Amino acid sequence: MVYLGSLCFITDRSSCKLSYEDMVLRALKAGVKWIQYRDKESSRREVYNESIRLRGIAADFDAAFIVNDYPDIALAVNADGVHLGQDDLPLREARSIMGRDKIIGISTHSLNQAVEADRNGADYIGVGPVFQTATKNAGIPRGTDMLHEIKGQVHIPVVAIGGINLENISSVLKAGADAVAVASAILSGDIEDNTRRFMKIIESFKVK
Repeated sequence: MVYLGSLCFITDRSSCKLSYEDMVLRALKAGVKWIQYRDKESSRREVYNESIRLRGIAADFDAAFIVNDYPDIALAVNADGVHLGQDDLPLREARSIMGRDKIIGISTHSLNQAVEADRNGADYIGVGPVFQTATKNAGIPRGTDMLHEIKGQVHIPVVAIGGINLENISSVLKAGADAVAVASAILSGDIEDNTRRFMKIIESFKVK
């Protein structure tokens, strides 16, 4: 499995008017090693074409590249893996498409969903939204208590997502998250500076 890393950058055009290539390149230059391409607006053909371009950029930086929602597209562009939502293709079917060597992550919003994803062979789970988020309609914030509870019940990496920013990331890391997924808090303003500030906080927790 590709190293998950501690900061997962998620693309989001609603938070930033740069092209996907530009925002990804800036995050990679600042040190991110995990790119998750999320695009809810484009056609499948457009997602495929964009995925090819982003896969090449990520490879130049030796970074993992994950495609949201589409196992077939992820496989077609030789992405490192796919990230699925609760309404996407079931994990077992996605695994039959992707094979054992590709990463499959699942978004979860409850302890039951997290345990099920672990049982069914997910490589990691996203847990959230931890806090209120404007990036997508993800439901009621779950808070760090649920994050801590899930961390104690599963055996795979837990990635916290949803409304995480420079002010609250410490509480997420204290709750046991193996990684954090961030979109708007990186994309709002100077992408490279924001990324470095996130990584500095994360690194400080690693040495404690």
